[in-house]
Amino acid sequence: MESQPTAAGGVDVSVLVPVYNESGSLAELHARLSAVLEATGRSFEILFVDDGSTDGSVAILEKLSRADRRVRLVRFRRNFGKSAALEAGFSRVRGDLVFTMDADLQDDPDEIPAFIAKLEEGFDLVSGWKAKRHDPLSKTLPSKLFNRVTSLVSGLRLHDFNCGFKLYRAEVVRSLRVYGELHRYLPALAHFQGWRVTEIPVRHHARRHGVSKFGSSRLVKGYLDLMTVVFLNRYTRRPLHFFGTLGSIFCAAGFGIGCYFVWYWLLNHNIGGRVPLLLFAVFLMLSGIQLISTGLIGEMLAARSDRGEPAYRLAGDSDNESDRISD
Repeated sequence: MESQPTAAGGVDVSVLVPVYNESGSLAELHARLSAVLEATGRSFEILFVDDGSTDGSVAILEKLSRADRRVRLVRFRRNFGKSAALEAGFSRVRGDLVFTMDADLQDDPDEIPAFIAKLEEGFDLVSGWKAKRHDPLSKTLPSKLFNRVTSLVSGLRLHDFNCGFKLYRAEVVRSLRVYGELHRYLPALAHFQGWRVTEIPVRHHARRHGVSKFGSSRLVKGYLDLMTVVFLNRYTRRPLHFFGTLGSIFCAAGFGIGCYFVWYWLLNHNIGGRVPLLLFAVFLMLSGIQLISTGLIGEMLAARSDRGEPAYRLAGDSDNESDRISD
């Protein structure tokens, strides 16, 4: 990965744009972003993260960075995915406010002032909601299912978790770890950490350049990543609550079936043709014991690996420095 050297010093707004084969839209995107951000009167930078493009995007981005000192460029040596691009960008942005948006111009830079106004109402993360999408049915239907399931599981009621157009306070992006394909769940991750998350409806334009980079495999990956998000944020410090609950349910079911067999044998002195059900009861109890044991082992590992990092976040304390008690 290569990064262009930049001058020291912060700015008011950073715009982070992951890029993968979007050569047709980059010049227009830069021009529109610059115009909108200049109109806000705030200092800004535009950080493009090239995710291994092969269509000439790099040459365009290098030309833009030479012509405009506010443009910065990070290059990957190959395609690593959107989560990696966001992680690289989050560690390099210098703004107090951080926008993320896609490079395909389906997001409208003119929406930026509305995001800032909403954030200033007291929120930490404002996510875009593509209320009217210009995408094929093969993308919109799975997206609706994904958003409903994620809202139910995470407890955060949003219409559009995966919209790439978002505004964060800098403290939020510094607290998020993005790997695998967890970029879909950034609002949920922030919500689990206690940040205030909301959304606003945004205009969504039909793609005019290039093609979509996401296939049907995102459904399976999204489901697995949702399990990762929920487990790591709810049960990392208390794995026995997860495994122990499942194990207890299994054991209780197996014990209940076993009690039924004892009652049946006392009445009839045989179990008749119910051997498969008896074996199922034994299976349930053994599985329950294994799950509980797994939870106990997880508790021991969690206790040994805990480095004193608090499991809470204080209001107004972005990095928990005040949690450390000095003599």
